[in-house]
Amino acid sequence: MAKLFQWSAAAMVAALLLAPAAQAQDVTLTGVMTHADLTTYREVPFKVPAGVTAVTVEFAYQGKEERSVIDLGVRDPLRFRGWSGGNKSRFVVAETYATPSYLPGPIPSGEWKLILGVPAIRKTSKAPYAARIWFERKPADFQGFAPRPLNDAPGWYRGDLHLHTAHSDGSCAAQSGARVPCPLFKTTEAAAARGLDFIAVTDHNTSAHFGALAEMQPYYDRMLLIPGREITTFQGHANVFGTTAPLDFQLGGPRAPKLGTILDQLEKAGGIISVNHPGLPSGEACMGCGWTAETDWRRVAAIEAINGGGLKFGAEGPGAGIPFWEARLDEGFRLTGVGGSDNHDGATPLTATQSVGSPTTVVYAENLSQPALLAGIRSGRVFIDVEGTRDRLLDVTATLGGQTAHMGDVLKLKAGDIARIEVKTAGLAGGHMTFAGPGKGLMRTDNPPFKDGETRVLELRADGAKGWLRVDVRGPDGKLWILGNPIYLEPAAP
Repeated sequence: MAKLFQWSAAAMVAALLLAPAAQAQDVTLTGVMTHADLTTYREVPFKVPAGVTAVTVEFAYQGKEERSVIDLGVRDPLRFRGWSGGNKSRFVVAETYATPSYLPGPIPSGEWKLILGVPAIRKTSKAPYAARIWFERKPADFQGFAPRPLNDAPGWYRGDLHLHTAHSDGSCAAQSGARVPCPLFKTTEAAAARGLDFIAVTDHNTSAHFGALAEMQPYYDRMLLIPGREITTFQGHANVFGTTAPLDFQLGGPRAPKLGTILDQLEKAGGIISVNHPGLPSGEACMGCGWTAETDWRRVAAIEAINGGGLKFGAEGPGAGIPFWEARLDEGFRLTGVGGSDNHDGATPLTATQSVGSPTTVVYAENLSQPALLAGIRSGRVFIDVEGTRDRLLDVTATLGGQTAHMGDVLKLKAGDIARIEVKTAGLAGGHMTFAGPGKGLMRTDNPPFKDGETRVLELRADGAKGWLRVDVRGPDGKLWILGNPIYLEPAAP
């Protein structure tokens, strides 16, 4: 009979649980299968308390070398929730998504049952098992579809933050050539072919694609799939990242009379928001495409400074988001500039309008995981590779005394202070720097074209005023290659 974990049983099953738990489990069940259990099912009860939004189970057993097999499934108090047999040792059942083989939906409190089936065990064999079970009690606990980082190394990770599929208005050519809703795998395959490290699929106002992302994540073990939504309102569009929780989008109606209602829901769920293509006009051709919502910008993480739909006019063409972003920076708000292709058809050719990965948002993160990438976007150590190359790099660091400030950080200066600005580049031979923001007039530098892989050291002579400085890189023809993010300049205490 299964029982709550005791150390006498722990010694037997500890070797099975190879991956250390990120946090203490809520319940651990152990037991032993013998030949008497062959071709039978054992339902092992466990209690789920009220308020749980997701149940995670990790299961392991001994005896595989003797050809013992224990299959796995689960029931909640009301219904059967899934059966993965012997093909999974870990599964998640949540309100808004579930591991393939299992059903998403409400998580009722009460007695759940782990279903264990035994299709094979020899007469003299014993198969001790252990199940570790975790309960998530709020949406903010959601850490992503990948149970651990896909890459543990800190560094620059390249991705696309704005993509659409058949779950909203994505369409592409079927085998016959007819235009049909475009399946999500076309987008993920295009992103993988482009060499991206992460993507956010942001279908309009829906969470229908989250199950497909959960299904695909184990296959894409080098590309992180982030749940996103484009909250499409009559007062503007915005992408939200990192949560599967329900969110309202009917801005101006009783469900969400003000944007703050949606932001309250998002913050409770642990996600972040990025305002999309804010410089576009809004009207009959595209109602709500421009941003007109009354906004507390302190609660916004990012602005889509470059949208792939505008690249046919150049990154700074009609409707570009850069001026809107800069106006908010001038108002004193710290907002990360990001890009997104806004792709709707899974297109990959570099010549295609709005191809996946054009532009590419490049984020410095502590590892390749959803929490680390969202933290990287919030931090502002981000640049936009307008042409979506695989290797271009811009890293800007300011130092003064004991202070070090990367893009997105604050540097405190007194009038007359001289800060050291280090600009590290790769893949930008022939390009040249330009400067933006109130701090551009403080730079002391000549500006020859970059050599490949060049690191350049500049000086900034402070005037003691509050402002910001951004370094960009342009090609020989003046076209924007790289859009950086600001270092924020603040007066130092006297």
